[in-house]
Amino acid sequence: MKSLKDTGAAQSEFRIPRLPNTRREAEAILALTSADARRTDFDFSASRAAAMSDELGRYRIIHIASHGFLNSINPELSGLVLSMVDEKGAPQNGFLLASEIYNLKLPATDLVVLSACQTGLGKEVRGEGLIGLTRGFMYAGSPREVVSMWNVSDRATADLMGVFYHRMLKEGLSPAAALRAAQIELIQMKQWKAPYYWAAFTLQGEWK
Repeated sequence: MKSLKDTGAAQSEFRIPRLPNTRREAEAILALTSADARRTDFDFSASRAAAMSDELGRYRIIHIASHGFLNSINPELSGLVLSMVDEKGAPQNGFLLASEIYNLKLPATDLVVLSACQTGLGKEVRGEGLIGLTRGFMYAGSPREVVSMWNVSDRATADLMGVFYHRMLKEGLSPAAALRAAQIELIQMKQWKAPYYWAAFTLQGEWK
């Protein structure tokens, strides 16, 4: 997954390449869950409105596979990129900003997975700590998040997430243990053994 610029520039300067493996990633996760216990938003339905709906707070796990963008000067302007057009092809605001994430209500959520670039970064503010996406989702109610510390590979991330969810949902491992197991498994794969491909993701918040 390629990140958007770390900059305070206007949103119009962003270049947003496609992420072909995010669908494969999502479908691998969905195959591990029952149809009556999930909500799926692909393509046009993966919108800012969907992310901000109260319904999102009903789910125990929220997984967002998208582009992330970091603004290290004004961390409240960091965010996630969702669908930039509606079902009719008309342009729409697809940027979910950190400042808006603080206002989400996630009372039933145990885990948020931000499968995108640099989602664990932010700005260290004296007296406040790290301000960014992680802080926003915790403030909204999630006790833990899986986030990335640098730009990540679209293909490698899809493989990592597939293993992570299998270990967590089918083998009953905790999120922390499942992530560790997934990273170890990727080390065994010749194409993904370099730390760049598996080490970016970390669990923040409560470990149990």
